Amino acid sequence: MPRPDEAIARLVDLGVSVATAESVTGGALCSALVSVPGASAVVRGGIVAYTPQMKARLLGVDPELIAEAGVVSAAVAEAMARGARDATGATLGVATTGVAGPEPHGGCPPGCVYVAVSRPAGERSAHHDLPGDRDAVRAGAVDAALAALLSAIDADVTLL
Repeated sequence: MPRPDEAIARLVDLGVSVATAESVTGGALCSALVSVPGASAVVRGGIVAYTPQMKARLLGVDPELIAEAGVVSAAVAEAMARGARDATGATLGVATTGVAGPEPHGGCPPGCVYVAVSRPAGERSAHHDLPGDRDAVRAGAVDAALAALLSAIDADVTLL
């Protein structure tokens, strides 16, 4: 299981920064990152955009994209991550969107989560079907986002 201190240490070592754009995790991802001593050296901020309107207003996600793809989609997760980078000037943006439950939303069942990372080389996203109740899905989404962040750091030589 990825740990926030691993992500912070890697970001510090590389001298790069991160910002979060969160929906399903409601700020838990940014909270996990800033729980690490020294996080202020690399965490630029976090934006919780829980509604489609806030995704558009705060993160610059195109309302037409939201209407076409749905808020729980790879395309919207990628746009959210890019929006976090644009809004904060961070090197990396990490986004979460999904359905924590207990009810389905937008045609997606509980546990359907998309995580995206925006970096100088572009965006990457992944779909996850996370088991459990609302709390478990949200915690799993944080873990998935931390894993995606570490993977992006490892894969992107343009950060060096």
